[in-house]
Amino acid sequence: MANEIELKLSLTVDAQNQMLRQPLLRKAVAKRTQQLINLYYDTPTLDLHERGIALRLRKQGHAWLQTVKCAGSSAAGLTSRPEWETPYAGHFDFSAIDAKSVRRWLERPRISTQLAPLFETNFRRTTWRFEPGSGCVVLLMLDRGWIAAKGKLETISEVEIELASGNINELFKLAQTLAERLALVPAILSKAERGYRLFRGIAASPAKAQTAKLHAEDAPLAAFRKIALASLEHLQGNFDGALSSNDPEFIHQMRVATRRLRSALRLFAPRLPPRLAEQILPELRILTGRLGQARDFDVLLTEIAAPVLHAVPGEPRLAALIGAVTQRQNTAREAAVKHLQSIAYSRLLLHTTALLHKPPFSDTDCAAAADAETLGSFARTRLKRLRKKVLTLATLAAIDDPVSLHRLRIGIKRLRYALEFFSPLLADKPLQSLLAELARLQDELGQLNDLANAGLQLMHCAGEDQPLREAVSLVGGWHALRHRELLGRIAEQVQRLSRLKLPRQD
Repeated sequence: MANEIELKLSLTVDAQNQMLRQPLLRKAVAKRTQQLINLYYDTPTLDLHERGIALRLRKQGHAWLQTVKCAGSSAAGLTSRPEWETPYAGHFDFSAIDAKSVRRWLERPRISTQLAPLFETNFRRTTWRFEPGSGCVVLLMLDRGWIAAKGKLETISEVEIELASGNINELFKLAQTLAERLALVPAILSKAERGYRLFRGIAASPAKAQTAKLHAEDAPLAAFRKIALASLEHLQGNFDGALSSNDPEFIHQMRVATRRLRSALRLFAPRLPPRLAEQILPELRILTGRLGQARDFDVLLTEIAAPVLHAVPGEPRLAALIGAVTQRQNTAREAAVKHLQSIAYSRLLLHTTALLHKPPFSDTDCAAAADAETLGSFARTRLKRLRKKVLTLATLAAIDDPVSLHRLRIGIKRLRYALEFFSPLLADKPLQSLLAELARLQDELGQLNDLANAGLQLMHCAGEDQPLREAVSLVGGWHALRHRELLGRIAEQVQRLSRLKLPRQD
């Protein structure tokens, strides 16, 4: 059994020629190009896919090679998984698989007799071999071609960097060198997963945050690494949709991912390496700002301006104002998409991922740190601190002071993110009840904040146009009742925060 460790990166078709001209490629000790035709097999009910197994036949010259891959670990485009390769002699042979449970399952008649080809990948692979140090071999591969399933085609334009032997840092060095000149972003989906989605006709949908698998005995450093990598995966899980779809939820989820990563950096700050945050935060703040501007105009249009036009459909001033807001929305979205396609964005992702695979985040370092302090102890201390901060902000909050309410919302959001991060350690029922209560209050405080900022934003959209300024007044008047109702509910909910209790560790 081999253990494949590779970093998969997506590259735009337009940038392929630029990739081939990179000076770094002249340092390769060998180069070869081959056409690879791959057939992926499964049962009619996709049993292999459900079990996390990929079965592939690859044509090499006049011969075929059988490959079985199992689900391994994957984080922010870096994957490590077991695989078995054997010559194919006209029938599947799983005898070389040394994982008995996998071999026996594949050999079941219900599985082995129903295997059939589902989709094909056909691409030209150019491979450069690098030997950056003694015993270290890194393979850089450029794949150009297509995936075909049920008469549909999808383009392949990827860079894969595989660690054949040696230190994983050399893999990231190579990737980061390329990213200085090319916009290369981690690709979350493998060719096989893309093929399955094409076969099943599954369109891209916004991806929400997933809870990292934590244990009370973990070291805080190990926990932060898992949470940070999950945030990067959340970010990239919405990347393709943000570029290709007008659904604002993709950009919203990307913004949530950046905020979760920033919250994790703040939450774990006492245990992180001294300069880690300052290496990540400047570019991360720029990204959050770009996404935030696009999101703000989405909210301004759909939640502030559009409901008023729906209620008063015959008002031409409102229609004109919405046209002005839509123009600003499109401009902000184009700026966000342009940033996502930039070298700065790819550099941020690769640099952050590389940092999370270096000391002190190695397994050995984290194991040593766990002897000094466990995540359970760290979580208790940090949650108590955040609760105390929320209670302080609640006593300072006044319904006639939007700034104080905004500060309270930020405090609640940080506590909520921390509870979500530490959720595997906490009693589930009281945790879910508390999260629901905090989410409701945060949402209503967010609505108040949106209403407080909407007037200024709409006036910027209206400019010096008098009918548009009159439309802004109409929008403000229409939302006045809702604003008063929100303030009335907020006062009571803020008072209830004094009874806020943290769930016990389970």
